[in-house]
Amino acid sequence: MNQLIIFIKNPQLGKVKTRLAASIGADAALAVYHKLCQHTRQTVLGVEVDRQLYYSDFIDRHDAWKEEQFVKHQQVGSDLGARMNQAFQDSLKQGNRAVIIGSDCPQLTADLLRDAFQALVEHPFVLGPAQDGGYYLLGMREPCPGLFHKMEWSTDKVTEMTLQRIHEQKKSCFLLPILSDIDTIEDWEKWGW
Repeated sequence: MNQLIIFIKNPQLGKVKTRLAASIGADAALAVYHKLCQHTRQTVLGVEVDRQLYYSDFIDRHDAWKEEQFVKHQQVGSDLGARMNQAFQDSLKQGNRAVIIGSDCPQLTADLLRDAFQALVEHPFVLGPAQDGGYYLLGMREPCPGLFHKMEWSTDKVTEMTLQRIHEQKKSCFLLPILSDIDTIEDWEKWGW
């Protein structure tokens, strides 16, 4: 079965959407984050996959992510790259294709997720570039720790560096459309609801 890894932050006041909160305040930023999580949850429920949900700080057994629909985990690792690598390692023991997403992309659709898994039939990697130079989706058929080691996260070079590392392995990567994450008030006003 295809494995869909969803990374979320535990929705705590002052700890989510901090760049957005600088413009609109922590309460409004938390409300935005709840809306983004709701969209992500509805989107992924439209795809027939095993859904692996990874929380940033602790597993919440009583939130809107129902345990009948999501296998719940806590992220493990010293930085984002280590946590993502571990999630891929675990998921690819259960299936031969895994895709990871966050909860920051209001343009993400079930069709895009299906396209990502379909691309992995012919390509070892699939990437959904974000307009800020990062990515909203990454998929692979086998673990690849080199994609995460010493990556400069939260910069406009993440997609470029990831593609370079894939190219250095002489592997192909299918590119999905460029979409926008929500990090700033400008992002929210342009791409939010």
